[in-house]
Amino acid sequence: MPRHDEAPSNPDKVLYPQDSFRKQDVFDHFRSVSGPLVAHARGKPATLRRFPDGIDADGFFQKEASSHFPDWIARAEVPQRGGGPPVHHVLVDDEATLLHLADQAALEIHIALSTADDLEHPVLAVLDIDPPPDGVEIATLRRVVRSACALFTDDGLDPHVQTTGGKGFHVAAPLDGSRDFEEVRGWIREIADRAARDDPDRLTTEQRKNKRGDRIFLDVNRNAYGQTMIAPYSLRARPGAPAATPIDLDELSRVHPQSYGLTNLARRLARKSDPWRDLH
Repeated sequence: MPRHDEAPSNPDKVLYPQDSFRKQDVFDHFRSVSGPLVAHARGKPATLRRFPDGIDADGFFQKEASSHFPDWIARAEVPQRGGGPPVHHVLVDDEATLLHLADQAALEIHIALSTADDLEHPVLAVLDIDPPPDGVEIATLRRVVRSACALFTDDGLDPHVQTTGGKGFHVAAPLDGSRDFEEVRGWIREIADRAARDDPDRLTTEQRKNKRGDRIFLDVNRNAYGQTMIAPYSLRARPGAPAATPIDLDELSRVHPQSYGLTNLARRLARKSDPWRDLH
């Protein structure tokens, strides 16, 4: 097991200016959630969203592992569809790696839906429930999440819910790895289309933003080779430092997409075990 420093470099660097959250605060958050975050991220190629100068400055997505990352950080070679050299993604396989990324101001950790051992067959299916720009009432959003969970169950899937730390929720389900991405995306698209047909005034699967109006977008596009989802317990680069957070379905009536984050997620995990602990 690689060792890591107990403190980040430049710990007082402010990364969330509106909240005065420093790199030390980010480092402490990732250390407090490292157990369940690593359990969900392990073996899945990661894409990083880094903000070296804080969230008010331009950040960037990083797929290729930096040459200055330590040699002990595991990497996965991922071929690109359509040719080109493979991309060497970081694997967040242990706490030391996670804390090194926190020290690099990787505020968001996005993970693939398949593992490095079998890149072509996802082990997770995800429906992203994405409200329109002007938002919707939280009661409406919760009803859509419950309906999506019911449709997953009807199709033999085991739905799990997480707040995204952004505007919406994810409904995810474990897979046995027997289907490729095309099959899985087609399956989840059928579920989303069924939901949209049942409630066309409120829901849409329309890819073009200008055709969605004020409807909630049921996004199945994460179920594709090379796509990612936000890792459970990762921070988001938004004011307040919210985090993606798995929840039990019976908690849904009490939470919103940004209920948990840097200020309260460690406390939640201290009193409640990870609702996704048996996901696989």
